[in-house]
Amino acid sequence: MRIVVLGGTGQVGRKVVENLERRAQAVVVASRATGVDARTGRGLDAALELADAVIDVTNAPDLSSHAAREFFEDTTTRLLSAEEKAGVNHHVVLSIVGADHTGEEGYFAAKGIQERLVRSGSTPFSILRSTQFYDFARRIAEWNTTEDTVHLPAKPVQPVAASEVADKLVEVAMAAPLFGAVDMGGPEQMLLPEFVHRVLRADNDPRYVVADDEITPLGFNISSEMLLPHAPSVHALTTLDSWVREESRSKVSRGR
Repeated sequence: MRIVVLGGTGQVGRKVVENLERRAQAVVVASRATGVDARTGRGLDAALELADAVIDVTNAPDLSSHAAREFFEDTTTRLLSAEEKAGVNHHVVLSIVGADHTGEEGYFAAKGIQERLVRSGSTPFSILRSTQFYDFARRIAEWNTTEDTVHLPAKPVQPVAASEVADKLVEVAMAAPLFGAVDMGGPEQMLLPEFVHRVLRADNDPRYVVADDEITPLGFNISSEMLLPHAPSVHALTTLDSWVREESRSKVSRGR
């Protein structure tokens, strides 16, 4: 197969590309770094030439509600049009668990708009909705720190390893289109403060993490029913402890 990975130089995109290369598939790495900009259309037609499938793992550079909405509307509309012209047989997009349940505001709502555009397009599609990645705990802490303390509501989450999400995207892309969505989460449920605390502790980060149900966290969907995967769903195998150990080994290796 010839598969185009849009956003192929990003966090998830690199892992998707590595997986496809291990499978000896023809891969086109499409990103602004390689001369392809889906928002403006630059290089897009050439990248999609003879493509069997597209895996879209692009992300908005600005996560604010209005900017994210504009980004996903522009890129998805242009990409679907180019796919139709190129005769692409399968459009796979990475979304977020809960994107189909949100209102009109926020980043989750912007991803919901992206999903609706994909569903209304002419290209056969599959949507993989992921829970938050393990390393996103650091961003959550950054956004919600006051002095030396991180305040977060005690809501259940089910975070997942980005590498396993990348593997699932490849599996989905190489199969028949779902014409629907599947949710994906990690193997364990935990409370949001515990999740962030465990990652910060592994980083030797001295900040305190406290449960505070009176606070509305920044950059995170607070509604419990929107944070956990719903059926149909798949569960990854990598636990948070396993991911932390692998992160530690990688840091040691890079330091040598």
